[in-house]
Amino acid sequence: MARGISEADYALIRKTPLFSGISKAQFEAILSDGVTKTISRGETLFLQGDPAEALFVVLEGWVKLYRMTPAGDEAVVHVFTDGQSFAEAAAFTGGVYPVSAEAVTDGRLLYIPVARLFDRVRAEPEIGFALLASTSLHLHTLVQQIEALKAQTGAQRVAEFLVGLCKDRDAAGRRTIVLPYDKALIAGRLGMKPESLSRAFQRLRDYGVRIASNKAEIADIDTLRRLVDEERATVRQRHHS
Repeated sequence: MARGISEADYALIRKTPLFSGISKAQFEAILSDGVTKTISRGETLFLQGDPAEALFVVLEGWVKLYRMTPAGDEAVVHVFTDGQSFAEAAAFTGGVYPVSAEAVTDGRLLYIPVARLFDRVRAEPEIGFALLASTSLHLHTLVQQIEALKAQTGAQRVAEFLVGLCKDRDAAGRRTIVLPYDKALIAGRLGMKPESLSRAFQRLRDYGVRIASNKAEIADIDTLRRLVDEERATVRQRHHS
């Protein structure tokens, strides 16, 4: 097992789509090649165009992937948190990273060198097939998320984002949630402009949400869950009408 991996880390990594399709023995062999890394907010993990030498699993914290547009603007591609993997497609093809990665918060990562992973696949080709299937599932999930974002209203996107930040899925009543990164990045993550995010936050005041600095004070988390469900039903109805 990789040095610095706790039992909680082990369980978290095992649940990622990337490793869910391989045997326990194969998983532990790959894990033994990994290295845990502590990251600091603002730290660059790799740059667009760098050789794809590793894939990553977030153990703690948040990491953003982004591209620079021809105009020099930063376009957020995705933001990853605990238990999510990234850069696997580039790593598997042995090419270059098509995006840059930066730590949004302090945290920890599992770093798996591609060279060692390729050695494992050459020794046991079935690992490659399992990882390929898992990567395909992962890509399918990301596509579904993108489709869902396009179908959701701004308020629903923000409400679902806030509900997702609540670690306890069975939580009820009043909750205080710390926003993991700044509002500009939240807007990018949700495919919105900053002004659209502000309007969505304003609308959510009617549902008991108050934003103060980097915290969201939620009067009743179940009210937000109902909003997400109601908005989803409304959008679905519009699609079929």
